[in-house]
Amino acid sequence: MRVFVTGATGFVGSAVVQELLAAGHEVLGLARSDAGAASLTAIGASVQRGSFEDLDCLERGVATSDAVIHTAFNHDFSKYKENCELDRRTIETLGAALAGTTRPLIITSAVAVLPNGVLGTEETAPASGAAALPRVATEEAADAVAARGVRVSVVRLPPSVHGDGDPHFMPTLIKLARRTGLSAYIDDGGNRWSSVHRLDAARLYRLVLEKRPGGGRYHAVADEGIPFRDIATAIGRRLGVPIVGKPRDEAAQHFGGFVNFAALDAPASSARTRDQLEWNPKQVGLLADLDQGRYFAA
Repeated sequence: MRVFVTGATGFVGSAVVQELLAAGHEVLGLARSDAGAASLTAIGASVQRGSFEDLDCLERGVATSDAVIHTAFNHDFSKYKENCELDRRTIETLGAALAGTTRPLIITSAVAVLPNGVLGTEETAPASGAAALPRVATEEAADAVAARGVRVSVVRLPPSVHGDGDPHFMPTLIKLARRTGLSAYIDDGGNRWSSVHRLDAARLYRLVLEKRPGGGRYHAVADEGIPFRDIATAIGRRLGVPIVGKPRDEAAQHFGGFVNFAALDAPASSARTRDQLEWNPKQVGLLADLDQGRYFAA
């Protein structure tokens, strides 16, 4: 199968590309830069030059492919709402190009769109009203293209997708602890983060493509809910800095723009995903990954 992958050179997308190639699929990877294109060519993927912001480019990628996996997302959180709306437009464009065909579309959402503080399952609906996060735009777009008959599946990623080369939340927390001399959590730190290793997540995308291409929601979750306090403790011990709980009214001063993510209570189950797809995470868990020290090498 020839699969068009957006975000093909990103942290998750590059693992998806390698997983697909290893399983015998052809990959057309979207690449913005010369370096990204070269990295895809080096591992045997074809290249679609352009950006996921270029809607014509997306349509050209879809036109020559048997399936689409959309992993691209702009992680500039200073423009989070704007980027979520961009994701909506991207999904709508991909869906329009696939409408009237049986070719599947797999998109990427987040466990964090589910109601805060309860164990989310694949059947849990995203939070609505004042509690809704901007990323709900992704799932709204998925529902909209499904209503047009597109075979769309949703893979929800947890707050921490970890592993070698992680550019996201763990490095952010480590940099913050180094800068402030503290590894902090909010209140008692009992809020929970689910997590998955990038290689386990990549295998799930492939299994959805091969076994369940007709739709549904799937959770790429290995650790259901790690107390944020335990994450902060692992970081503090590695760096040799104090581990402290910050009262909620002082948390924004410490975490800055990251405060809402630090406060997330987003446990999630993947029991249904595991049962339907025979997906069993094999890689190291988040706390064990932190304990190996690779995150602290810089």
